[in-house]
Amino acid sequence: MSHPTKMTLTRRGLLKRAGSIGAASLALPSMWTPAFAQEKRIVVRDPGGPYADGFGEAFYKPFKAATGIEVVPIVAQADPTAQIKAMVDAKNYAWDMALLNRQSADVLTDPKTGIYLEDVNVNAPEIPEKFRSQYLIATLVLQTVLAVRTDKFKDRKMPNSWADFFNVKDFPGRRAMRRNPGDTLEEALLAAGVKGDALYPLNLDKAFASLNSIKKDVQVWWTGGAQTSQLLKSGEVDMCPTWNARAQSVIDEGAPVKIIWNEGLWSYEGFSILKGTPKAAMCREFIKFTCDAKRQAIYTKHLAYGPSNPEAYKHIEPARAQVLPAFPANLTNSVQLDGRYWASNKDAVTERFNTWLLS
Repeated sequence: MSHPTKMTLTRRGLLKRAGSIGAASLALPSMWTPAFAQEKRIVVRDPGGPYADGFGEAFYKPFKAATGIEVVPIVAQADPTAQIKAMVDAKNYAWDMALLNRQSADVLTDPKTGIYLEDVNVNAPEIPEKFRSQYLIATLVLQTVLAVRTDKFKDRKMPNSWADFFNVKDFPGRRAMRRNPGDTLEEALLAAGVKGDALYPLNLDKAFASLNSIKKDVQVWWTGGAQTSQLLKSGEVDMCPTWNARAQSVIDEGAPVKIIWNEGLWSYEGFSILKGTPKAAMCREFIKFTCDAKRQAIYTKHLAYGPSNPEAYKHIEPARAQVLPAFPANLTNSVQLDGRYWASNKDAVTERFNTWLLS
């Protein structure tokens, strides 16, 4: 974003140094470029909280020290796809980048509805192919997991799968689920016996039939990750699907909670560049910076998500590494979420889910 006042002052400075209008006019075309006019500042959406602390130490502060480019984080809603579409359509960029999960990035790059992100165009061979796409390079890997209060299962068997979570008879207790079809329908199908490699395209009739079996036993339909942390910490619910870092933060605070990695739903998040932002070159420089193994290791002290660069594990304490979702043992029985399915079906499936929830 250029500032007319700064531009005027710069021109005056050039005139003074050149000593004449003629000399200045010769100097200006080669010196005065859009990049020269831009602030060395990029604005990025992130979820705040532990993300802000972790990324601040690992990326934002050292990037400014290394390049002079300031990264300004802005907290926004959990699914910012509508906001991003509005900004790009209006060419009015409150943000230059956004931390997005793969599903949201796929929604924003569906050829049927328009491309709202820039090609990453960053050479990052250190990041495995499964954690990269045309529009997104993973900064972290995460899982949706079942989190269980161990104190509620002291003298009885603990649930260890989505089928157990849906089995109210053998595993009674207070439950919470996500008020969103994403993850929730996958959990319902896994509970009904569908294998992970056969989930997509989702069998919606089967998924909703499975949800019908548990609907009356769900005490809370949650809408945000922080809410799940509070539900688990307070003991308001005995078991709850949530993102692994939200459960881990409660465990780190001493709550009697266990993460069930079996049948975890994995995806990844990374920094995407909004289509048309004038700061795209700076954003690409920042994304390359975030691929470094040592820098990725730093954020894991604050945020229990897994680095996308495998070399980062060499710089993480072994005990911490074992609670991260990209740790090999925690990925063994996990299922990858299909972002392209949601890109094509999100609106229709969400409408059906909301209708079902209110019925």
